[in-house]
Amino acid sequence: MAFESFREFVQQLDRAGELIRITQPVATELEITELGDRQMKSPGGGKALLFEKPTVNGAVSPFPLAINTLGSWKRMAMSLGAGSVDEVAAELGALMKAKPPMSFRETIQLLGTALDLRHMKPRRVRDGPCKEVIHKFDAPPRRIEPWPNAPKIVEPFNGSTAGPAQDSTIQRFNDSTAPAPTLLDLPVQKCWPLDGGRFITLPCVVTQDPDTGERNVGIYRIQIYDQGTAGMHWQLQKVGARHGRRYYETGTRMPVAIFLGGDPVFTFAATAPLPDGLDEFLLAGYLRKKSVELVKCETSDLEVPANADFVIEGYVDPREPLRDEGPFGDHTGYYTLPEPYPVFHITAITHRKEAVYPATIVGMPPMEDFYVGGASVKLFLPIFKMNFPEIADIALPAEGVFHNLVFVSIRKSYPMQAYKIMHGLWGMGQMMFTKYIVVVDDDVDVHNTSEVLFRLCANTDPQRDSIFTKGPADVLDHATSEIAIGTKLGIDATRKLAGEGFKRPWPPLIKMDEAVKVKVEKLFNR
Repeated sequence: MAFESFREFVQQLDRAGELIRITQPVATELEITELGDRQMKSPGGGKALLFEKPTVNGAVSPFPLAINTLGSWKRMAMSLGAGSVDEVAAELGALMKAKPPMSFRETIQLLGTALDLRHMKPRRVRDGPCKEVIHKFDAPPRRIEPWPNAPKIVEPFNGSTAGPAQDSTIQRFNDSTAPAPTLLDLPVQKCWPLDGGRFITLPCVVTQDPDTGERNVGIYRIQIYDQGTAGMHWQLQKVGARHGRRYYETGTRMPVAIFLGGDPVFTFAATAPLPDGLDEFLLAGYLRKKSVELVKCETSDLEVPANADFVIEGYVDPREPLRDEGPFGDHTGYYTLPEPYPVFHITAITHRKEAVYPATIVGMPPMEDFYVGGASVKLFLPIFKMNFPEIADIALPAEGVFHNLVFVSIRKSYPMQAYKIMHGLWGMGQMMFTKYIVVVDDDVDVHNTSEVLFRLCANTDPQRDSIFTKGPADVLDHATSEIAIGTKLGIDATRKLAGEGFKRPWPPLIKMDEAVKVKVEKLFNR
């Protein structure tokens, strides 16, 4: 099912009993976080929340705010238009295994798959609901007030040909009698007490490779500095940062577009571990069974979904000094401290007339992002299995905040196979950030942390069954001695084979005879 607006998805959640409406004013400063956090830590992820009157500095925002909309397996499945995430994973897995048809029935099935794939390619349109309200900031600059506690510029303006020196409070603004909405009119949250300001937490950031023209859509938090500038937090290893480095090398202005809302599958696609260069809108079109309609931005040639709720257009100037961004209460459960990042300048804001602002929070697990990340693992497991056929299942426990901890079960058939899997996973995309990988046999339910820990403790000799290695680390990891550089630990908790230096008989696991279990079950029921 394709959703034509974020409001439509929220309404669907309401009809399904998955939404709590809050009609009284609630502050975007901390209060929404507290209410959202309570739901996210409820059994099964709680309910989604719709704040009809979020307040910003005491004033009610013109836009309602929805949070925790993807924070359960049911809501995650609804966003994908399916009865369960497993259904979507099975469908994608069948596509990966597609073979030439050997019968008329198989031909019809393959034709159905081909018809689904026709929706993958996005379609360009001239206009869309995201442009129902358009405000361009192209008039002469005028002074405006920054947010309280806005980060300071890291170094003074260097006097290059980028233009006249401007202090951090001067931005471009329409000098009209009707006040144009700015970043300060959006119900952007200050999530946690020590946050350095307000952060847009579900922005889909669109960038383009200046050499190949390949598009990327990623989610990078955006800190609001004032009405016209924000911090662009694309991390060192992210595709957006790679695009940015090319612009920095040439010294040319980099166009950037941020969209929020629209079909919730856009948000999922932006978080998916796709290979560099593969357009996220292809995945979105496949999942929603309808081509994504893209419309050109007002102030650049970048394209965004025509049915988005909000679009924030702008640029990053590589000749401008970086600026401190943070602190931010992050998905690690700790604050990430201030670091210099590029400044994003706003050139236009467009939105629907009845836009709904999508938001999330991150922090101590479990949070909403656990279900989004879990859905990615389920959907992309078939691709992992194509590379490693022995893999039975993979799990990312909530306590590992995504990549810190990975459990993987394998069908083991030869010595040292567990180590092959460890090294293979560390070499695949975002899995390079994984600090701990535990490999178990295929009879272990990797989604049952207690069962994995039992095998870990029972089946390992710490020195023999562990391996340390070095590699890239998440820049948000505060425990590494150096930013973005760390070590990894792999543990082989599988049954040991003779070729792995184990010379003793391996004992059987204690299990009751099946016939006895059936007999006792019948007696007990009676």
